[in-house]
Amino acid sequence: MSMDFQQLAADIKQWGKELGFQKVGITDLDVSAEQAALKRWLELGMHGEMDYLARHAELRADPALLHPGSVRAISVRMNYLPAEAGFARTLKNPRLGYISRYALGRDYHKLLRNRLKQLGQRIQQACAELDYRPFVDSAPIMERPLAVKAGLGWTGKHTLVLDEQGGSWFFLGELLVNLPLPTDQPVQEKCGSCTACITICPTQAIIEPYVLDARRCISYLTIELKGAIPEQFRPLLGNRIYGCDDCQLVCPWNRYAKLTDEGDFAPRKDLHAPELLTLWQWDEAQFLRQTEGSPIRRIGFERWSRNLAVALGNATAAEDIIAALEQRLPSASALVAEHIEWALARQRSGVAQVEKQVLRLVRAVERGLPRDA
Repeated sequence: MSMDFQQLAADIKQWGKELGFQKVGITDLDVSAEQAALKRWLELGMHGEMDYLARHAELRADPALLHPGSVRAISVRMNYLPAEAGFARTLKNPRLGYISRYALGRDYHKLLRNRLKQLGQRIQQACAELDYRPFVDSAPIMERPLAVKAGLGWTGKHTLVLDEQGGSWFFLGELLVNLPLPTDQPVQEKCGSCTACITICPTQAIIEPYVLDARRCISYLTIELKGAIPEQFRPLLGNRIYGCDDCQLVCPWNRYAKLTDEGDFAPRKDLHAPELLTLWQWDEAQFLRQTEGSPIRRIGFERWSRNLAVALGNATAAEDIIAALEQRLPSASALVAEHIEWALARQRSGVAQVEKQVLRLVRAVERGLPRDA
């Protein structure tokens, strides 16, 4: 008896929703249209220290090489925006630390991978011939182009995937499968003439529509960059200590974003609008305890301290901040000490955080986010 792949595809989408994915799409594995742009981006060095993006070019060009026999990608997305995310409250208080909202809860990799594995098992029950492999940021796979081809959204000018009914506050994952399932159609791009994400970026990292210079991006500077943060960017980081959400916060389509109901993505109390000085008092052992199971742990204590030093330097000048920076300086590594010295110079000169963009961003946030976000 032959398999009804049309019905199987419909079943897969229903099973995916039952497993907590807000949308499921299916596409072939041809990502050749993206290769020229990626090659140019890498040649211009816009990936910075992210050398892994330049490796395994042949795998990125042909996802089937990652799992021989695959002919389709089942692309999924899962919302992560928590209720009471506290964007405005955190961003407009320079004594608090802002953490990208995707990192407030547990690391998403394991959760999505486990759900994708469950989806694969359900498909296998219906079709014993299935051979599959799940991916969640775990291999050189072009997940955004695959998601766009699968109809999960379009590529916004900030390079993230956008959906008119779900904004961009979601994670992506894929199942590569060997079944010739019917494919979905891409959706129409609807950014139009809007340039809000380009305009608001504190470091002007979106150098033109759909082109991000990672070397200028706050997420790259606070997470991926291993060495010193270039001085010209330090004042622009404000109180952002891990990642940045500004381009998403001002996007008009995110007023339609849906809040997550996944408990693992709920903000941890000690990371939700935390006092910078409280975080500054952590030693490495406490950092490791507080970030267990969190994506934040991957940057390590030294880079965490580096980021905090910059944020403290950007805070309104205060004696308690100067005292805390001075106390830590003698025991700091060379990398952290450099940033402490910079922060002390700003604090001692009375340079307060005066970032008009933050006020503009806060107003945009308060106007445009979903209720309870």
